[in-house]
Amino acid sequence: MSAEPDLVTVVGIGAGGWEDLSRTAVSTLASSGVIIGGPRHLSLLPPSVTARRVPLPSPLLPALGDLVEEHAAAGLSVLASGDPMFHGIGATLVRLIGASRVRVLPHPSSAALAAARLGWPLATTEVLSLVTADPATVRKSLNPGRRLLVLARDAATPAAVASLVAAAGFESAELTVLEQLGGPAERIFSAPAGSWEHPPGDPLNVIAVDCGPGPSVSVVPGLPDSAYETDGQLTKREVRAVTLAVLAPVPGELLWDVGAGSGSIGIEWMRSHPSCRAVAVESSAARVATIRANAATLGVPGLQTVTGHAPAALAGLPTPDAVFIGGGLTGEGVLEAGLAALRPGGRLVASAVTLESEATLAAAYAKLGGELTRLSVSRGSPVGGFTGWRPMMPVTIWSVTP
Repeated sequence: MSAEPDLVTVVGIGAGGWEDLSRTAVSTLASSGVIIGGPRHLSLLPPSVTARRVPLPSPLLPALGDLVEEHAAAGLSVLASGDPMFHGIGATLVRLIGASRVRVLPHPSSAALAAARLGWPLATTEVLSLVTADPATVRKSLNPGRRLLVLARDAATPAAVASLVAAAGFESAELTVLEQLGGPAERIFSAPAGSWEHPPGDPLNVIAVDCGPGPSVSVVPGLPDSAYETDGQLTKREVRAVTLAVLAPVPGELLWDVGAGSGSIGIEWMRSHPSCRAVAVESSAARVATIRANAATLGVPGLQTVTGHAPAALAGLPTPDAVFIGGGLTGEGVLEAGLAALRPGGRLVASAVTLESEATLAAAYAKLGGELTRLSVSRGSPVGGFTGWRPMMPVTIWSVTP
C-alpha cells in the first residue's frame, strides 16, 4: 500500500500489456490496494496483481472524482492507454484533484508509436483525437502536403475519416490504419481515401492521413465567400478579415457571435486555434441549420448554436471573452446586454451598414469611447468588355473594451 494514501498513480499501459511495463510501473501496480481502469486495461493485469479491480464509470466525468476519493486511501492506481497526459485520463485527474496528488508513469503514446512505424517526424505531424470529438473536426486540418495522426474512437472511425477526407477533395490522400500498436496483434494497412473498402477492424487504432494534393484552405481569417453556404446574410471576406483582426482571438477564449447569419465570424474565430470556442446566436431556424452545416464543412463542428432573438437568447450563456454583434444591433437592449456580459477586460465589436445602426454605434462611441473604423470595399467586375469597380455597402465597425 502506498506510503502516501492520498496520492493517485496513473500508469500508462500499451497493447503489449504487462510485459512492456517498466519496473517502476510493475512495482507500483503490484503494491496497489485498488486499481481503476477500463475492462481492456484491467484484463492486461496478471493474477499476481492482487489489488481490487474497479471499472471506470460511464459516463466518466460525473463520477470519476467521487470514485477516486472513495479509494484514494487504499493506495490507488489508475490504468490508462499509453501516455496518460496525452489526450488521456491523467490530465483529467490533474484537473479534478490537482497536480500535487497525481503521479504519472507514462508509456509511449499511440501517436509516438505510429510516427515511429511510419518514419514521420512527430514534431511536424498534427495529432487529432476523435475519441470524443466529432469526426468533422478533421476537415480543419486538411491541406495539401499535410500529415495527420488521428486517434480513433472505435473500429468505424477509419471509414468515417476516409469518407470525410475524400469529400473534402482529397480522394488520393493515403490513409494508413495502425491497429494494436506495440502488441502481438499489431496490424498496419493502407488505401487511398477515395477508394477505401477495408471493413472495420480492431477498435484500438490510429489513422495516419498523408493528404497529398488537394484544395488548400487558408489558416488565417478571411476565407473566400464561396466557402460558405448562405442565403445572403454573410459578412463579406474583406470585412470579415478586419473584424476578426479587431476581435483578436486568443487561445482558449469564448466568443458570442450575435446575429450570426451564416456563422462565418464564429467559425473563423474557432479556426484560429483548437481551444477557441464560440456561440452563434441567430433568430432564424433555417440559418441556424446553415450555420451548423458550415461549421461541420470547415472543421469546427463544436460551434454552439442558439436559436432565438437577442437579448433574451443570451440569458444563461457562459461569460464571453469577446462579443461580436453583426445583426440586430438596433434591437432594444442588445448592445447593452453584450457589454454587460463581458468578463473584465473583454472586448465588444459591432458592425453597422444602415443609418439607424450607425446612429446606435455613434451614440455608444460618444459614451464609451473605443475605436470607429469605416470600410469601403470595391471589387473588380466586368463592364462590357472592360473591368470596373463595383462598390459594396460601406461598413462601420466599432470596437471597445469597457
